[in-house]
Amino acid sequence: MSVKIRLFRRGRKKLALYDVVVADARSPRDGKFIEKIGVYNPNTNPATIELNETKAFDWLMKGAQPTDTVKAMLSYKGLLFQKHLQIGVNKGAIKQEDADSKLTAWKESKINKIDAKKTKLSTAKEKAAKAKLEAETKVNATREEALKNKNKVVEEVVAAVEETPVAVVEAPVVAETVADAPSVVETPVAE
Repeated sequence: MSVKIRLFRRGRKKLALYDVVVADARSPRDGKFIEKIGVYNPNTNPATIELNETKAFDWLMKGAQPTDTVKAMLSYKGLLFQKHLQIGVNKGAIKQEDADSKLTAWKESKINKIDAKKTKLSTAKEKAAKAKLEAETKVNATREEALKNKNKVVEEVVAAVEETPVAVVEAPVVAETVADAPSVVETPVAE
């Protein structure tokens, strides 16, 4: 029987979450599995990977084959490096203490890289929010200035109108009589 370490999909549409499971290679993706060893959430940045590392390492040493995605996650967590070191220890190439020290040094550097990425993402997000706020305040200031200029012009026009005296001019009354009005001449229409 061939055993795979693979993903088991759950979650809603377009917002998938995955369980990392150990299953028979012949069973369907969301079918029967042997053991659940972790959770993978690709919706966060960086992706959240929670693995029971002892169980995953145990299955790797037993010969379970990870799929490509799970292999990348195991490499990210350092389990494939741990397997490599353990095989070296089993063959007698290095000592267990040396392997453990190399693994802890690698994990510390990996944690530092992850923290640096999280810090970089958070500062970039803060910068974007700050730039957006500055742009919005700039637009609001220009709108306020335009409104002040408009109100100033209106006040000047009102003041100018109030200052100018209004002259009342009487128009002559024109009284036309019917006799003085021009006559309308009818023209015959040709048929």
